[in-house]
Amino acid sequence: MNRRFVLWIIIVLTMLSLWVNLPSTKEFNLSLLKSGKLGLKILGYKLNLDFLAPANISGKFPLHLGLDLQGGSELTLQTDMSKINPSDRDTALESARQVIERRVNLYGVSESLVQSSKLGDRRRILVELPGVRDASAAANLVGKTAQLEFREIPASPSAEASASALSQLMEAKPTGLTGADLKKASVTFGSGGKNAGPEVSIQFTDQGAQKFAEITRKNVGKPLPIFLDGVPVSAPVVQQEILGGSAVITGNFTTSQAKELAIQLNAGALPVPIEILQQRSIGATLGGASVQKSLTAGVIGIVAVMIFMAFYYGVYGLLADLALLIYSLLVLAVFRTGLFIIPPVTLTLAGIAGFILSIGMAVDANILTFERIKEELRSGKSGKLALEHGFNRAWTSIRDSNISSLITAAILYILGTNVVRGFALTLAIGVLISMFSAIVITRTLMRQLPRFKK
Repeated sequence: MNRRFVLWIIIVLTMLSLWVNLPSTKEFNLSLLKSGKLGLKILGYKLNLDFLAPANISGKFPLHLGLDLQGGSELTLQTDMSKINPSDRDTALESARQVIERRVNLYGVSESLVQSSKLGDRRRILVELPGVRDASAAANLVGKTAQLEFREIPASPSAEASASALSQLMEAKPTGLTGADLKKASVTFGSGGKNAGPEVSIQFTDQGAQKFAEITRKNVGKPLPIFLDGVPVSAPVVQQEILGGSAVITGNFTTSQAKELAIQLNAGALPVPIEILQQRSIGATLGGASVQKSLTAGVIGIVAVMIFMAFYYGVYGLLADLALLIYSLLVLAVFRTGLFIIPPVTLTLAGIAGFILSIGMAVDANILTFERIKEELRSGKSGKLALEHGFNRAWTSIRDSNISSLITAAILYILGTNVVRGFALTLAIGVLISMFSAIVITRTLMRQLPRFKK
């Protein structure tokens, strides 16, 4: 491949990575800039940073932070398996986990974690919701059974029920039409009058639509109570037989309540009762302090390595430092975008540690290559031959060591817990890109030096 073409590929990748890594509003506190609290002083003169404050500096690819970095809610749920056959309990636990995970995903919580655990006869579900500050709202979202039922008023209600509308509702009998017959639920808004406000529109399956048509045909002119978890939420009066399998649940809903109800209905009912053992809100203060310390450690480490490389290897070290900066931009761009193939990486403290470790491995590959080039030069070879032979001979050592690291990362990812998997994933991404950086980027940059052109 043409060497100049490779150089242009590296330049384009670097520019794209710079664009992807532009700080978002959350990552770059514009208010500090505008208030004058953030600035740089050089030789006693303060550098004006107002040019960084325009709204167009708002990254489209923010870093995705885990619970330990951005705060949120954490729930520990205990399942009640007393009525479940012992041979079916593991299946019921997994079904409950999947239902809760669907609810969380429908709610739009990103970087969430829903995992099950088993200790003896106790089966629990751990839910982490980054960014969700209200632990009570989170518990309400994931812990409700959300069992939907349509009931009908008996043809001859008791005298007590006839005297009270509430008693009449409680006398309602199941019709067999439940949330299991539901196809889809969504939030809609009434056109006006008494029906103005949020509603939940539901669409039944084909079998559910047949049941619904039969039920409405038999109850024309009568209330058709709708119960959720045994509590009546609405009692619309049937005006005529309803075909097509569509209905609307009305009530004194707020928009958020209607949204949560639609989510719970779409996700389905929990297969086993759930008890919330613990719910807590995790503030972002600890996470912010942890990020700051991690970034400080990372910057100090990178700067120290760059100074060492420049001091020990001279101009070669400076080129390696430039390659290291490009490497860091590429890794962060992959974290943010997932290359549009996989979901973006969710960074945790362990993940940051894996990234910083991979930086050291990237430098190690450059050191190995430079020492090989020195050996080739001492043997009397020309600069061009020494460069090519040095990289070729260093490649096998770099390849084998990095493959060993990737195997270790794969084992940690497959067998480890969530925290360990975050470390393994960032380490693996860093190692893969470090191979590209050491062999392609550093090599291409060194080829531009006059000494290595002939």
